[in-house]
Amino acid sequence: MPQISSFFGITIYMYYAHGKHKEPYFHAKYQGYDASFSIKTLTLLSGHLPIKAKNLVQVWAFEHQLELLENWDKIIKREPVKKIPGADCD
Repeated sequence: MPQISSFFGITIYMYYAHGKHKEPYFHAKYQGYDASFSIKTLTLLSGHLPIKAKNLVQVWAFEHQLELLENWDKIIKREPVKKIPGADCD
């Protein structure tokens, strides 16, 4: 599963699991937690993250929503994804 970003110990990655979610989404891992987020609404679809990590992921995703959607299109087409800068990059 392609890693697209990493920041503050959070890893963001994307893959397409046929039939799992009907909308574009991405995954976030943090200290043994794993969660899926909608790219369009930025809401939690499944899993769990501690509240601070969840908030960081949602703010980061808001700032990179277009890039996430572009990567989603690449995932669907089975093309390589682009890395996206983390929230801790200036």
